[in-house]
Amino acid sequence: MSTFYLSLISTVGFIMSLLTLSLQYKHLLSILLSLEAATMNLFIMVFALTNNLAYSGQSALILITLGACEASLGLAVLVIVIRSRGNDYVSSFSTQKC
Repeated sequence: MSTFYLSLISTVGFIMSLLTLSLQYKHLLSILLSLEAATMNLFIMVFALTNNLAYSGQSALILITLGACEASLGLAVLVIVIRSRGNDYVSSFSTQKC
């Protein structure tokens, strides 16, 4: 019964992170934080739903590894964008200058 509540809370958290992603897309850092929250909620959901299966540990380990790689790659892109452009506004990512 506790896995039901855990998966329900992670589903609500995933929906909230997608809502945050769709509403606050002004800065690249807020986009990266929303994606990281979605990844962590998916990790909790997979871990809760596959708790009794034989491959629960492997699937959760793969998902958390991909989440860590996503976070490090996102921070590297953020640093490169800030160094080259001076800010992290999503509106300034256009390479076509008039």
